[in-house]
Amino acid sequence: MNTFKLNGNNLGYYRAVEIVRNGIPVTVSSESMWKVRKSRELVEKWIKKGEIVYGINTGFGEFKDVVISQNQTKELQRNLIVSHSAGVGSIIHDDIVRLMILFRINSLIKGYSGVRPELIDFLVKFFNKKLIPQIPEQGSVGCSGDLAPLAHLAGTFIGEGNIKFGGKIMKSRDALKRAGLKPFVLSSKEGLALINGTQMMSAYLCMAVYDSVKLLKASDIGSAITVEATKSTDRAYEDKIQKIRPHKGQSDTAYNLRKLLSGSEIMKSHETCSKVQDAYSIRCIPQVHGAVKDTLNYCINVLNTEINSVTDNPLIFADEGEHREGGNFHGEPLALAADFLKIALSELGNISERRTARLVDGSLSGLPRFLTKNGGLNSGFMIAQYTAASLVSENKALAHPASVDSIPTSANQEDHNSMGSIAARMCYEIVKNVKNIVAIEILSGCQALDFLKPLKPGRGVQKAHEIIRKNVKFVPADTNMSVLIDKVKESVFGTDFVSRVEKVTGKLKH
Repeated sequence: MNTFKLNGNNLGYYRAVEIVRNGIPVTVSSESMWKVRKSRELVEKWIKKGEIVYGINTGFGEFKDVVISQNQTKELQRNLIVSHSAGVGSIIHDDIVRLMILFRINSLIKGYSGVRPELIDFLVKFFNKKLIPQIPEQGSVGCSGDLAPLAHLAGTFIGEGNIKFGGKIMKSRDALKRAGLKPFVLSSKEGLALINGTQMMSAYLCMAVYDSVKLLKASDIGSAITVEATKSTDRAYEDKIQKIRPHKGQSDTAYNLRKLLSGSEIMKSHETCSKVQDAYSIRCIPQVHGAVKDTLNYCINVLNTEINSVTDNPLIFADEGEHREGGNFHGEPLALAADFLKIALSELGNISERRTARLVDGSLSGLPRFLTKNGGLNSGFMIAQYTAASLVSENKALAHPASVDSIPTSANQEDHNSMGSIAARMCYEIVKNVKNIVAIEILSGCQALDFLKPLKPGRGVQKAHEIIRKNVKFVPADTNMSVLIDKVKESVFGTDFVSRVEKVTGKLKH
C-alpha cells in the first residue's frame, strides 16, 4: 500500500479523509523531522538554563505563575493529561478520532511545538497501526484548543483510558502491547503540545465538509429529478440568467441542472403548457444550492488552512531562539465556518423538503396524491414527507450559531471561548440529517417519474433513476418506508452513485 508523506503543509481535507477511510499509512518528511529536532534542542537548552517558559516549567491556565521544578517535569505532564481528561457523552466516531491524530501529527511536525522526535515517531506508529482511542465527544469550549477531548486522546498514548484495536475495545496498555508499543513517557512541553490545539473541531468539520461535497451534487441530482417529475421548465437555468448575477455557485448549479436535464422527453412534452413560471423551490435551485456551494468552498479554504497550521502554545521559534505565548489555539475561525456551513446545509434541507412536499401534493404536482395509485387504502409517501419536515425542523435548532456564545473558564484567564467544537459537532449532525432529507426527495422523485412513463427524463436524471431502481423498486402499495429511505440513502451516499451519473453528464461542479 502506498504511503503519504506529511510535511506540515500538504494535507488537504479530501486527502485527509481518504487516508483515514482507506487505511493509508503515513510517514514524515526528513525536513520536517529536522525542524522538530531543532525546536526541541532549544527547549532542552532553556530547561538546562532554568529559564521560565509557560507550559515547560510552569503550571497551566490560572496556574501560569507557579514555577515547577525540573525533577517534577514528567509528573507535571502526566497530571496535565489525566486532570484534563474530563469529557462526557457518546464516543467519537472512529474516522473522526483518526483524523484528530493525523491533524495532531501534521501540526507538530511543523517544528514550532518543541516536542521530541521520539513523540512524532510514536504518533506515526500509533496512527499506522490503526489504534483508535475512545474519546467522549463533549467537554470542549473550543479555546485553549479542544482540551478535554485531546487529553483523552493523549491519555491513551501514555496508557490511560481505552482503545479500540482490531475491532475490540480494551485498556490502552493492553492495546499498546498488542500493537507492539509501550506507553509513551512525556517530557517537558509534550503534554501541553498534545492537548493545546483545534484538532477535534477540525476533524468534525473535515468530515462534514468531505461529505457535503457529495451531498451537494446529490442534491442537484435530486432536484433535477423533481424538476422532471413536476413537469417544470428548465428556462430558469439558462446560462444568460446566471451571467448577469455571476455568483460562482449559482452558475455551477445551473450548469449541473442543464447537464442532468439534457435530452429530456418530459421537458419537450410540456413546452407549450400554460404555466408561466415555477415555484421558488424549483425556479431558484441555482440561487439556493449555489449559495450553499459558495459557503462550502469558503469553509474548505478555512479548513485547509487550519489543518496545516500550528495551533498550540507557547510557540517555539527555533531560528530566532525565541518563544512566544500566543492564541493560535483559539477556535474562532473554525467556529464561524462551521456555523456558516450549518446554516447553509440547513437551507439545502429546507428547499429539498419543499420540493418533496410538492411531489406528494397532487394539487401542485398533477401526480397521484401522495404518489400512490390507490389513495385512501394506501397512504403512499405521506409520512415520508413528515419525516423530512421533522429533520428540517431539527436542523433549525442545530443551526443556531454556537459561536455567538462564550462562557469564561479557568478563573477568567480564558475569558472568551469559541465553542467551535460544539459548532463542528452540530454541523456533522446536520449533514447526516440532510442526507436523509435528500434521500427522501430522490425516493419520492423516482416514484413520481414512473407515473410519467413512457416519457423519458434527461440523460443524467434517467441514469440516477436506473441506479435507484436497482435497489428500490416502484412502490405499488404501502410498505415500510423507513427501509426504503435507508436503501436510497445507502445507494446515494454509500456507493459511487454520483460518479456513475457523472459518466453520463460529465463532471458536475461543486
